[in-house]
Amino acid sequence: MGLLDELGYEVTEPNAAQRLSQRVASTRPGAWTLQKTLYPFDKALFRRTDGRTTFASLIAGLPVVILATTGAKTGRTRETPLVAVPLDGGLAVIGSNYGQPNTPGWVFNLDADPAATLSYRGSTIAVTARRLDDADADRVFGQAAHMYGGYEKYRDRAERTIKVFALDPAD
Repeated sequence: MGLLDELGYEVTEPNAAQRLSQRVASTRPGAWTLQKTLYPFDKALFRRTDGRTTFASLIAGLPVVILATTGAKTGRTRETPLVAVPLDGGLAVIGSNYGQPNTPGWVFNLDADPAATLSYRGSTIAVTARRLDDADADRVFGQAAHMYGGYEKYRDRAERTIKVFALDPAD
């Protein structure tokens, strides 16, 4: 049984309003605004709905998970809402940071300690992150672009190599 099945993770077609929201989010100003503001709303709604939904999943129709990592500097648990991408029966996450030039903190956390937990729709599973090579990262970006066209734009304007991680169930 893969991670997709264990979590019941599914990608659905966005409605017209969600597609519009995705188009706005993929623009430079839209992505910048979301990068600065979306995180607290996603976390709050995730907690209020017992892990069943996030703001991004409602407005953009994207399946959002909460990745809990151990802070590389602090050692404290850090929770980050992310869109996970199906990959060979499992899931992958992309450190795009909305196409911003800086790498998101959770990437450094996984580099320092690949043990994490993944929550989706009320289920939580312990996972181990594995950094993907360029060929597999390209494949994940291809999958991601079918879910959300903003990933292609994020990759073009990030001005850095975006790290991609596969998440495997912990042993």
